[in-house]
Amino acid sequence: MNVILAIKQYISKMIEESGPGMKVLLMDKETTSIVSMVYAQSEILQKEVYLFERIDSAGRETMKHLKCICFLRPTRENVVLLAQELRMPKYGLYYVYFSNVISKQDVKILAEADDQEVVREVQEFYGDFVAVNPHLFTLNISGCCQALNWTTDALSRTVQGLTSVLLSLKKCAMIRYQNSSEMARRLAESIGNMYNNFGEIGTNIKELMEEFQKKSKSHAKVESINDMKAFIENYPQFKKMSGTVSKHVTVVGELSRLVNKCSLLEVSEAEQELACQGDHSACLQKIKSLLSSDKIQQIDMLRLVMLYALRYESHSNNDVSGLIDALRKRGLSDKYRAMVHGVLEYGGRKARGSDLFGNQDPVAITKRLLKGLKGVENVYTQHKPLLHSILDQLIKGKLKEGAYPYLGTTQLKDRPQDIIVFIIGGTTYEEALAVHNLNRTNAGVRIVLGGTTILNFKSFLDEIVVAVQGNSSSRQTTRSGRW
Repeated sequence: MNVILAIKQYISKMIEESGPGMKVLLMDKETTSIVSMVYAQSEILQKEVYLFERIDSAGRETMKHLKCICFLRPTRENVVLLAQELRMPKYGLYYVYFSNVISKQDVKILAEADDQEVVREVQEFYGDFVAVNPHLFTLNISGCCQALNWTTDALSRTVQGLTSVLLSLKKCAMIRYQNSSEMARRLAESIGNMYNNFGEIGTNIKELMEEFQKKSKSHAKVESINDMKAFIENYPQFKKMSGTVSKHVTVVGELSRLVNKCSLLEVSEAEQELACQGDHSACLQKIKSLLSSDKIQQIDMLRLVMLYALRYESHSNNDVSGLIDALRKRGLSDKYRAMVHGVLEYGGRKARGSDLFGNQDPVAITKRLLKGLKGVENVYTQHKPLLHSILDQLIKGKLKEGAYPYLGTTQLKDRPQDIIVFIIGGTTYEEALAVHNLNRTNAGVRIVLGGTTILNFKSFLDEIVVAVQGNSSSRQTTRSGRW
């Protein structure tokens, strides 16, 4: 279950099937992203692909000596563009590959356009998703949810993308979905009708620096002909390593500057305590103190207040209104302040299908109390996303069917080994890290995580704005559906 390998194998097969000779790779906007995420340009050059073009680019040169490998999404726009291309071909031969299922009608349109009989191959290769790393993929869909329900285009594209993932990994999935999410149910049913038949970075940089220093010392003395020969042979690798070290040190240095400038360690500590500890009075005082600091960015202030609102929504002494007023005094716009109530509508207590903060779960409460008594090794890594506990229960066969029912009557009797998780509304890199750790610590279990997009806080705010537009506050749904 390696999504990067799945895409790379498709691309390699496309190139190999066209045979020897100079080639051009003709793509659309989305397939360009799909290819560039798994292959460096230098790697593709080694496969005799010397030119990369977009099918929607105007003014492309005619080069009949090149074979053309077309890798396109099977959209109506691409079919029209490709038909125009085939009527006046710019390249010698065409090998056409679609990233998903294409209709017979569209194939007929292309066949009729191929008057000069330049097409040698038309196939469907199911690489219709962006592979970020071996266990993480995205469909790059923003604003999939409006009025807390699917947009028609987003649902269709998501079904196509997930179908592609299943086909590329050669999996016929048994589907479970979050029961409290209408969006998750619709997605599950749409796919099931089809199948009825910071610290670690520092350590790594230090190791890289030490390795580079060893290499540098080994080249310090060049006294003999043999020394010169050895240096020349190793120079390209040495130069590449020098550039790598310089780049990483520069990036980490800039990150360190921003962390200090914006008091991000203090903000992160407060966020972790909000999510994991639960002492309302202490958390409230810490947030008020941070809101009064000139170093804290407005967007970090907003995130703290939103997290507080979610955490203490039902607390008898919650001071959400007071914190919103504090945001006003610090100059946050009406749009930003309105997002505090927006996040409650999007993912508050009434909208959630699970105990996000462990307020009701006796095991979670006990763990939190024990952690409070013993302290924590690292305050910045206390929090584990909800996805971690969901997957942990699923792996152990303890995930409640009431919360995550099966689609249809068939149920899995044994514990699952291959798991694909998809989050509507977007996933995060923290959730990707949780999946990586679960893969590493559970022998025989392979998990792949995907989402309509990959979120950071700013893009999450954009999702909230789109999602709650036109929705009444009484409607109940969930932040993100999972299946």
